[in-house]
Amino acid sequence: MAGQSRKWMILVATIWIQAFTGTNFDFSAYSSDLKSVLKISQVQLNYLAVASDLGKVFGWSSGLALMYFPLWTVLFAAASMGFVGYGVQWLVITNFISLPYIMVFLCCLLAGLSICWFNTVCFVLCISNFPANRALALSLTVSFNGVSAALYTLAYNAINPTSPELYLLLNALIPLVVSFTAIIPILRQPPFEPLPPDGVRRDSLMFLLLNILAALNGVYLLLFESNSSDITSARLLFGGAIILLVLPLCIPGLVIARNWYHRTIHTSFRLEGSGFILVHPDELELHKGMVAHEANRESYQLLNDDVVQNLVIKTTAPEEGDTDESCCKKLITRGQLEILGTEHSLSQLLRRADFWFYYIAYFCGGTIGLVYSNNLGQIAQSLGQSSKTTTLVTLYSSFSFFGRLLSATPDYIRAKVYFARTGWLAIALLPTPIALFLLASSGAASALQAGTALIGLSSGFIFAAAVSITSELFGPNSVGVNHNILITNIPIGSLIYGFLAALVYDSHGSTVIKSMKDSVVCMGRGCYYLTFVWWGCLSVLGLASSLVLFIRTRRAYQRFEQARINSNIDS
Repeated sequence: MAGQSRKWMILVATIWIQAFTGTNFDFSAYSSDLKSVLKISQVQLNYLAVASDLGKVFGWSSGLALMYFPLWTVLFAAASMGFVGYGVQWLVITNFISLPYIMVFLCCLLAGLSICWFNTVCFVLCISNFPANRALALSLTVSFNGVSAALYTLAYNAINPTSPELYLLLNALIPLVVSFTAIIPILRQPPFEPLPPDGVRRDSLMFLLLNILAALNGVYLLLFESNSSDITSARLLFGGAIILLVLPLCIPGLVIARNWYHRTIHTSFRLEGSGFILVHPDELELHKGMVAHEANRESYQLLNDDVVQNLVIKTTAPEEGDTDESCCKKLITRGQLEILGTEHSLSQLLRRADFWFYYIAYFCGGTIGLVYSNNLGQIAQSLGQSSKTTTLVTLYSSFSFFGRLLSATPDYIRAKVYFARTGWLAIALLPTPIALFLLASSGAASALQAGTALIGLSSGFIFAAAVSITSELFGPNSVGVNHNILITNIPIGSLIYGFLAALVYDSHGSTVIKSMKDSVVCMGRGCYYLTFVWWGCLSVLGLASSLVLFIRTRRAYQRFEQARINSNIDS
């Protein structure tokens, strides 16, 4: 029984780690000052943002380290990399030392790599301690990564709201302190204990409570961050945010109290009526076994399969004018995924069309949102909203947090409304083109705030849901490697999107002001108008790719759900 409370302590520890290690989201809060101190162009500043994202290319190194070193050493290695990466940048921006541009680039790369190592540690802890509810555990902990910028903004306002370089110092120190705090439950990690069916349902109720607490945290940060106008109120608000982060510690106490209650007091209370039906690894194995032993493939044909078939298949022989239909049929059916949970090696992954549709959807969706957040400081400055930069950063962070929380919705409503997770991905991509075209059409402060909120909501959902989607489509045991392959699109997109945005920014000579430190500053809507239009068009491409992925994988999700329902009926 003690193991059950310990695993919840580990979950709380991963929440703390994620809440304070999303340090790449506050880049826009100090990027203008870094640009001024280094006397660099917008293109060169973009390369520094790319360097932070480029750390994800080497994310596989964290998995390799876990093969040879214990988990706690990987955690402290991540904290050390962040301390050095951000710490050296702080020394540069405060003029304590002077370094060439290439060294600052390497520091950004090291800082970005630390984030990836932190994420790997949290993923491993969630999957190993909550195999039955790993989708809920992952979405909950990853959601707190999106609120990091808001927490750091509160800390910044509580200490010295006139010193943007303080962000770098906080980025260096706080993850290190949190790692020391989280090490105790990680070292006392319990052995794996399989849960009975009623235990899975009870855990789902705990996750529901934790999601409610998380939502309260997000609402608190969103509503009260703007009220931190003076240091005293900012300190009180920051203290309140810390209290909300400590509240999940009550969960292990509830587990102990519940176990005591069931041991000492006879009760007829049962949770059989719970509406939460979550994906269990054993269900994937059961589903694969059923498919393997079924002689007739048509026995799995579902009523809704006809929707896909009717889109691309005709019962009669194709006519000469049906070339377009034939192409559409090949696009939808060729190499179509048959069952969920099948393990894919690297070579199999790269040969599967579903992966590339998924890759394009992420590349033209969530990655654009991340690049937008990196450029938020310059976007606000060009529209005359420099004083609102920290508010915009908090707005993006808070709505990214809510988007990540919403990624768990499919698991909670699955008993009543079942919809393929790839379909939810397509829905989540929809706000991004709407927001970007809104930003292109208007330079008003209200449009900037609405667009920032929509992009944060969309990208947050994608970031959190991606781990579960990768696990379901390409195998849970290979998720560490396969997901790191997927997120290579982030540094690639950061380089391409950011470079094009920087070129447009620097090319507007008629609206350029040369500052005293020879740093180019662009003012006016024209600085980002073409960028928003191009990003909007690309996000439409990502939406289209996600729709194709949904149609191609819909049958596999339906088969899995039907197999689960049949197994429940038989049992």
